[in-house]
Amino acid sequence: MRKELQVAALENGTAIDHIPTDAVFKVVSLLQLQKLDNRITIGNNLNSNKIGKKGLIKVSDKFFREDEINRIALIAPNVNLNIIRNFDVVEKKKVVLPDEIIEIVKCNNPKCITNNEPMKTRFHVIDKEKVELQCHYCELKVRKEEIELI
Repeated sequence: MRKELQVAALENGTAIDHIPTDAVFKVVSLLQLQKLDNRITIGNNLNSNKIGKKGLIKVSDKFFREDEINRIALIAPNVNLNIIRNFDVVEKKKVVLPDEIIEIVKCNNPKCITNNEPMKTRFHVIDKEKVELQCHYCELKVRKEEIELI
């Protein structure tokens, strides 16, 4: 059996692995990768022993901040984040939803104070598996498929 790399190796940067195939381009958009000048490799429908088919995004010379990573967890929970330096994985992180999401998600309630006053949105994560949030101010519950990012 012939082994081959499906995606080129990364010298320095971040590899976002095990992205559900339907979320790959949402992650690209969320992280605004189209605005970067860095070399970016996007793979989709790659074979995965864990989840059948997966997506993968490699971003050269980019290390994401915590708030950027939190965005990924909203649409693709349980992805792996690999920090690569000099072709070696120096850190592996499992992306997990924090207990609170601030200024990332818009409240779907038009009467919510966050839609009528200049203030940051704030949501409590009430179900990390299904990705369900609750607005701190109006208590509206928002399911994963209803999430609208700011």
